Amino acid sequence: MADSSDSSVSVDIETIISLGGKEHIVHTGHGSVSVVVFGDPDKPALVTYPDLALDHMSCFQGLFFCPEADSLLLHNFCIYHISPPGHELGAAKISPDSPVPTIDDLADQVADVLDYFGLGAVMCLGVTAGAYILTLFAMKYRERVLGLILVSPLCQGTSWKEWLYNKFMLNLLYFYGMCGIMKECLLQRYFSKEVRGGPQVPESDIVQACRSLLDERKSGNVSRFLQAINDRYDLTGGLKKLRCRTLIFVGDESPYHSEALHMAVNLDRRYSALVEVQACGSMVTEEQPHAMLIPLEYFFMGYGLYRPVQLSGSPRSPLSPSCISPELLSPESMGLKLKPIKTRLSSKV
Repeated sequence: MADSSDSSVSVDIETIISLGGKEHIVHTGHGSVSVVVFGDPDKPALVTYPDLALDHMSCFQGLFFCPEADSLLLHNFCIYHISPPGHELGAAKISPDSPVPTIDDLADQVADVLDYFGLGAVMCLGVTAGAYILTLFAMKYRERVLGLILVSPLCQGTSWKEWLYNKFMLNLLYFYGMCGIMKECLLQRYFSKEVRGGPQVPESDIVQACRSLLDERKSGNVSRFLQAINDRYDLTGGLKKLRCRTLIFVGDESPYHSEALHMAVNLDRRYSALVEVQACGSMVTEEQPHAMLIPLEYFFMGYGLYRPVQLSGSPRSPLSPSCISPELLSPESMGLKLKPIKTRLSSKV
């Protein structure tokens, strides 16, 4: 990523501008990060962080651009999409002389981004590795997080199996770059077998689009984020100390399904709920975004946020955790009962 003497550089990218967003390159204490901002900055802030090798377009487009989410999310929030260092569209290769950030560095970058935009407490939405970074951020900066929405999150330290698999991917990136095998490894991480297709079934449009976007990634930049995540530590001991509301989504075909269950069990049940999405991989935001809408609507109601037709007050009002009833996210009140819910009709005709 190119350096600049300015504290921030705004970069207009045609695709982003056409969708109403603007990219800022924010220089933090641990390197530069891309932040794409959508919406009215006077509204409450929703900060997102994607999974490995993804940016906001490849990780959150399905959720944010479906009509129901437009009324629920874009009407109520100003969105701040943070990309992992060097993962944004058109990113340059990060110099190999630059130190590889730790997971704590990445969490501290989020705080620096909030400081740059003058944000106080925010809502957070993260997917897998991004969910880990935002959970760690919430533990380190509790007063700055109003709520966590985590999709197929990581929360434990790296198992030996995952550590070896990640080392395999790091070697692929080093010797072969974003090759076909590497892309298959990542697609298996993100999506269920159903949408990835097979010999008799073509892969879905979302998988084809993601495969194309992966071609744009600089392998060295992806390697740096993967290395940081592979060296992560266990957050389990601090989960019950979190007092912000937490809503977890996980696909039942996600490689990290057991991670999400472990996290849900170790969070304070008074402040958390789990939604298991059937026939879905890790990236629920892309594969089955509609499965997220009703739980999200219940979640946001506790902050006084509704769909536009139901608004009784101004969406510009700051979020206030004190207005949440303790029962709001109980499994019974949400109809979840901490077990899989049916989220799609059978594909059989």
